[in-house]
Amino acid sequence: MKNYNIVLLIITIFLSACASTKQKSKNNDSPTIVSPYFGQKPPGLIPEVFAPGIVSINGRFEGGISFSPDLDEMYFGANNKDKETGIYFSKLEGNKWTPIKRADFTKGKKDEEIHPFVSLDGKRIYFTALNSDLSDTRIWYVNRLENSWSDAIKLGSPINDEQVFYPNQAKNGDLYYFDLSKRKTYYASDNNGNFSEAKEVEIEFGVHGFISSSQDYLLVNARNKEDHERNDSDIYVYFKEKDRTWTKPFNLGNAVNSNSNENSPSITPDGKYLFFSRNEEDGESNFYWVSTEVIENLRPK
Repeated sequence: MKNYNIVLLIITIFLSACASTKQKSKNNDSPTIVSPYFGQKPPGLIPEVFAPGIVSINGRFEGGISFSPDLDEMYFGANNKDKETGIYFSKLEGNKWTPIKRADFTKGKKDEEIHPFVSLDGKRIYFTALNSDLSDTRIWYVNRLENSWSDAIKLGSPINDEQVFYPNQAKNGDLYYFDLSKRKTYYASDNNGNFSEAKEVEIEFGVHGFISSSQDYLLVNARNKEDHERNDSDIYVYFKEKDRTWTKPFNLGNAVNSNSNENSPSITPDGKYLFFSRNEEDGESNFYWVSTEVIENLRPK
């Protein structure tokens, strides 16, 4: 019964972000574009679709995006025509972004890979890997080699003792993730790339927790709590108090949240932009980005 409930929770979280019908991706035909962020004009306080037709492609699910510290590599999760989610990437080489390709870090050991996160020192990529039946959802990583990435390695105990996903890391190495079994957010301190003790993040609610680099705020998504007649997911932020506890959750408001589902928040390494996924009219999702001023404007004075 426990395993059934875990699988049901994973399905629920996935379906809240997207519908299941996918169309063929055109990633291999992506043009090369000069400058950071695929040449996109940086957004202000109103979210914009990120790289429409190149990264954000209508008719498929996209969720979980991460950039390298120098902003010259991008990794993100998206579904292919067979409805399997994989991690895709592009690199800025010679002032141009390379065509987008699938990473396949586990080389077929796992059916699907999602939620990439490039560590803030650029030396490691954490990600979630799972079977197509949504079982064995665990956190893996690859280490940077000279011009490539190592074979994928599954994190050990205690993080992977349960079904877990959505890894991301603070500047000091603390690794944050969501425990699907316990339905709570946890973090574990980094000890030369190893993680020994996992501690609960004591917040009221939320999935897909993403920590800021200095750990002064934490983003999550959750069903809208302000209007009980709504069933859609909004993005919330918790701020850390001086006593190291967390504030109440603040809804990012109408400027970011809509009557559709917003989920899978992340912050760029320079701290300037919030990325998230939003369901579109076709039930699929695109990447959106917005200035992190929308977060700072909510910070308690």
